[in-house]
Amino acid sequence: MTQTQPVDVVIVGAGLCGLMAGAVLAERGLRVVLLDKGRSVGGRLATRRIGAGCADHGAQFFTVRSPIFGAWVERWRASGIVYPWATGWSDGSLAATTPDGHPRYAVRGGMNALAKHLAAQVAEQGAEILTDVRVTAVAPQGDGWLLTSHDGRRFTVAAVVMTAPAPQTLALLDAGATPLTANDRASLARICYAPSLCGLYVVEGEVQLPAPGAVQRPAADFAWIADNRRKGISPDATVITVHASSEWSAAHYDAPDAELNAAFERALRPWLAADAWIAEEQIKRWRYAAPTVLHPERLLRIEAHAPLLLGGDAFGASRVEGAALSGLAMGSEMM
Repeated sequence: MTQTQPVDVVIVGAGLCGLMAGAVLAERGLRVVLLDKGRSVGGRLATRRIGAGCADHGAQFFTVRSPIFGAWVERWRASGIVYPWATGWSDGSLAATTPDGHPRYAVRGGMNALAKHLAAQVAEQGAEILTDVRVTAVAPQGDGWLLTSHDGRRFTVAAVVMTAPAPQTLALLDAGATPLTANDRASLARICYAPSLCGLYVVEGEVQLPAPGAVQRPAADFAWIADNRRKGISPDATVITVHASSEWSAAHYDAPDAELNAAFERALRPWLAADAWIAEEQIKRWRYAAPTVLHPERLLRIEAHAPLLLGGDAFGASRVEGAALSGLAMGSEMM
């Protein structure tokens, strides 16, 4: 299958970074297509139904450090999409949590609802978003680019924005025999990520997490435990999200789900009442969860014959805000 309509920019990845880039470009009248290999948009802005409830199983919240991102967040707050959840977390001790002044924002309906909100806005501006499309190569063609996908689709385009994790982006460029300078290749190869293992648990009975319903213990094997009902996104069931640390996740990433669930449940048990029980459970793996070595700038412009920009949450700053700022920077740079 070959595209029939002319396209100015193809964005590979419809997570937060790609959606923010798409918002800038579509608003300014460019013909934009976003391609994502997932069944829906969002990337690590991920919310999953489990039992009668739901849980965020990727990014758990976000903060605001920059005025640029802050302006977007204020718009989302005004529309009722996001809300402050807390200003800090307990470490599980008896000591009171000291707020640091930075609100941690959650999303009504779960983090993926923000991605869907942005996708709807981008689509209203004329962009096309295609999911279940796994790009297999990005290759130079004429004075632009040719992208091929796993299902035989071909997209010819003047410019490309790539937001996938750096190892995946590098693999797509190599598959298309895109020439890279030694500096560009080294910049991509330098970026590193830590994996994350996540467990989701439907609990029948009382959960005794401290206010506001979460503990964060960076030095522990199971660094994050949160109650999605108290967070405000799972009104019909108590669903707990447990994230293992980067080190524990790396050591156990390929372990069977049954083994992982047993370890996660042992970590969760101290926070449950004696008569509480786990009704349903799921394991989720994120291979490229947390950038550990970043590219210093918000984007990387590849020295090529036609515009090719690379970005994501490993460019400039990590996590949710970093992904958003990278997308906004690539949208502006592409113009």
